[in-house]
Amino acid sequence: MEANRVLLDRMGELDLTQDELAEACNEAIESLTGTRGSMSARTVYNLVYRTRWPRTKQRMALEIVFGLPAVELGFTPRTNTPVESEDPDVHRRAFGTLTASLAIGAALPATTAGATVHRVGASDVTRLHRKFAEIVAKDHRQGGRASIEHQALALAGEALGLVQTGSSSQRVKSMLFATAASFTSSAMWAAIDGRRFDAAQRHFDRATALAGMSGDQAIQFRIWSHAGSMYRHLGRPVDALAANDAARHLRITRTDPMFAALGHARQAAIHGVGRDTRAIERCMDLAIDAYDRAEPEAPRPVWLTAFFDRAELHSLATAAHLAAHDYEAAEGHAHKSLALLRAPLTRSRAITTTRLARAQLGQGDIGPAVRTAMSMPDPQAAHPRVHGMLTTFGQNLERIAAGSSHARLWAGYAHDHHLKGPLR
Repeated sequence: MEANRVLLDRMGELDLTQDELAEACNEAIESLTGTRGSMSARTVYNLVYRTRWPRTKQRMALEIVFGLPAVELGFTPRTNTPVESEDPDVHRRAFGTLTASLAIGAALPATTAGATVHRVGASDVTRLHRKFAEIVAKDHRQGGRASIEHQALALAGEALGLVQTGSSSQRVKSMLFATAASFTSSAMWAAIDGRRFDAAQRHFDRATALAGMSGDQAIQFRIWSHAGSMYRHLGRPVDALAANDAARHLRITRTDPMFAALGHARQAAIHGVGRDTRAIERCMDLAIDAYDRAEPEAPRPVWLTAFFDRAELHSLATAAHLAAHDYEAAEGHAHKSLALLRAPLTRSRAITTTRLARAQLGQGDIGPAVRTAMSMPDPQAAHPRVHGMLTTFGQNLERIAAGSSHARLWAGYAHDHHLKGPLR
């Protein structure tokens, strides 16, 4: 049997080793069945080189990890296996909008007529929310990791499994859909942060469908706001503005100015791509005004309170002015952001520090720029997003100061940190 090139390519997109894929699948199986899976690197090897159609639990786990049905992962159903009659495009759309989430229930133990049905309540949702808080904290420490993406998807599957197999009120069902949407949006952000944009788009499609089922305005805001950031990083400002406008026009931005503040600040960052400094200043003024009007102690979701404060406002202003080549303004906001930044937000500190270095370099302050860039702790320098920013910094340094002592110093640092080629 020939190797499953489709599955190999998907693993390559997510930069997954056989051990890492096995681990992600085992987490997904646990979310589906309550018992941790027993897949190993050898199992994954067999899936790539020997298995035409995986067993049910393995198949469902692979679909959760990759966000695609098994037939789109290069597997071929056995002749006696029922296959949907719809064409592949219809199946892809159905899977993307979570119609296929019903299949998750099919992979779980069936409930007989005389069996006791588990009653799902608010305590189950609270338990999932604690796991969500752990995902958010891990994201702000590490960010961009494929492992965070896979863990978030597995937990989304756990929330959907409760919908399928338990008895609950409509209110609790809505909360479970919102929780699944929250986990999926975290997977989306991890993919964006790790520069896995194809995966991020798939998670976006899935998360928007879940959020629509939940009716939760806060999670709808998060998903559309993430989409705006995704399109900004892809260099598609028109799409970015449209997505961020969808977030800014939600009712929650009128009932809680804190959401409005984040929407305006991210709008400013998008305007930076178009180098519209007047629009940047207008949006940042609106963001600061909204932030000042917001009630500090109002209850808000953990994903928002975990990172959004004045430091993040200045960080987004830094990104906006840096993109607009207004380097002096970018440096000023970067210093303010770093001064206000909370200690646990190590990924945010690394990103803002790198932006500061680029702002200093843009003003011709080569020595301070190199020192700032080299102050990055090694674990953060390896972050995909930071790695790409540092690579761009090195290319700009070479362009304006080739052969200088600072360029030679940076070359040694770049060699030690494997900053060899450009990343998006």
